[in-house]
Amino acid sequence: MSAFRAPVKEMRFVMDSVCGLADLQKIETFAEASGDLVDAVLDEAGKLAAGILDPLNLPGDQAGSVLENGVVRAPDGFAEAYRAYVEGGWNGLAVAEEHGGQGLPFLLMAGVQEMFTSANMSWALCPMLTHGAVKAMTAHASDELKAIYLAKLVSGEWTGTMNLTEPQAGSDVGALKSTATPRGDGSYSIRGTKIFITWGEHEMAENIIHLVLARTPGAPEGSKGISMFLVPKFLVNADATIGARNDLKCVSLEHKLGIHASPTCVMSFGDNDDCAGWLVGVENQGMRNMFTMMNHARINVGLQGVAIAERATQRAVAYAFERVQGVPAGAGGPAPGPIAGHADVRRMLMTMRVLTEAARALTYLNASAVDRGHAHPDQEVRRRWAGLADLLTPVTKAFATDMGVEVASLGVQVHGGMGFIEETGAAQHYRDARIAPIYEGTNGIQALDLVGRKLNQDGGAHWRHFFREIGLFTEALPAKGALSSVKPHLQDAMIALHNAAEWLTGEGAGSPRAVQAGATPFARMFGITVGGYLLAREAVEAESRLDAGDSDGDFLNGKIASARFYAANILPQAVALHAAVTAGDETMFAISDDLLRG
Repeated sequence: MSAFRAPVKEMRFVMDSVCGLADLQKIETFAEASGDLVDAVLDEAGKLAAGILDPLNLPGDQAGSVLENGVVRAPDGFAEAYRAYVEGGWNGLAVAEEHGGQGLPFLLMAGVQEMFTSANMSWALCPMLTHGAVKAMTAHASDELKAIYLAKLVSGEWTGTMNLTEPQAGSDVGALKSTATPRGDGSYSIRGTKIFITWGEHEMAENIIHLVLARTPGAPEGSKGISMFLVPKFLVNADATIGARNDLKCVSLEHKLGIHASPTCVMSFGDNDDCAGWLVGVENQGMRNMFTMMNHARINVGLQGVAIAERATQRAVAYAFERVQGVPAGAGGPAPGPIAGHADVRRMLMTMRVLTEAARALTYLNASAVDRGHAHPDQEVRRRWAGLADLLTPVTKAFATDMGVEVASLGVQVHGGMGFIEETGAAQHYRDARIAPIYEGTNGIQALDLVGRKLNQDGGAHWRHFFREIGLFTEALPAKGALSSVKPHLQDAMIALHNAAEWLTGEGAGSPRAVQAGATPFARMFGITVGGYLLAREAVEAESRLDAGDSDGDFLNGKIASARFYAANILPQAVALHAAVTAGDETMFAISDDLLRG
């Protein structure tokens, strides 16, 4: 089995060519993020990922997390790895200095998080949830709660979770039944059951801070009556030391297709009517608070798709050059050669490569848009970038995670029969990747958010502005040379994408069910097209560096080759999807319910 190699050069190239890292560094908030610092952070994160986390991945998958007498025990080595992570200061990398963090860009944290997730997705889920909790707390918690809990969450000494889902309330969060009753001292008595709680119980940190959605007495029905509460595993004393155990517990762990080492808990709150929680923000504004956490998490889940795709690609490429089978056509001799020389295997390897690169570029652009939307000094520029970040978030989550599954599936196929055998590791990537299109809002929900909300935000100004930028870039592509084949494919895809967006917001808008029927193919169409645009931008940058005499010719020519392969083999799919987007809903419901049930 191949060891993980952190793709630091690739990450830095994307940050420079697609995300404009140099311009981001000019913003006062990120003035400390010099090129040398960025390189050092990525290099050190790569060492932690490859040297500590990757060796724990396979044995962690095999052992899984175990519930024993109410205590969840992570696989061997996980706690030690988490201590190294906390001691290295990684958790607060992109948190503002005023809250105890280092104030570096989310873009840089995206690269770090990708490496950790490539090396060990189950382990990386724990800090990922804590990052979301920090976002929600900094945005919505009272100064009193921040003073008690935030510093420990930022450092990673305490971990965080979010508790939305209940047995009867999955994607329909408004159907939840957990309750929060005032206790007269500023706290609330929390009671209810939550399911699918990632790292809801463990012993890697001294405390776990649960952010729980619940209803107060007399709250309105549905999502308008939900509030958010901070519910610690251990109560905190006045002197900030750990106090008594709160009345909450993990009652079972789910047995899952993948991410075996990550405990997915069923949590019970208030079995003895003594579970204390504190209101975060304003009563009945819990969904708004949770979306602060979830929107951040959705970009990070998109990163999971990128990360698994990267790891699956590395493993498949290594195997394809080691496995000798048959005589590849055009090899020039009778001797058997590596399967990487066979055209069909090469097609799979190139598809894995370019889908991973496209998903990474999209996700990093999304992260850099968040940075600028938060910190740019010009209010109008800040508003525009924030709008782009909102527009790209559902696309990032849906496209990158779908690509993670597809790339991991191709990785199994490259291995042939050995891919179906656990010892190669290819199967684990496929199993682990499959959860990402499901949690943090299924990809179908992301598509509905894209067509139902994000396309219409500010009257459609954000997608129209973004599409104009892509159109101007595409028009400027050369008609001759290495990139000449990219231009017509990207133009065709952009025309189809623009027309589909116009249909969804215009002619099709009169039939909500027709718009919903076209949402998922539109989200995929959007991701494919933007991915092609971003790879073309990388290729233009690569050509510029080659013309300037850059000596890294293999890498730079590889970026040009990726853009050309993507344009010829992936972008035509976007054009084909236009028909599915605008087909309406009639054929979906042409079969009666009785016939569909059989």
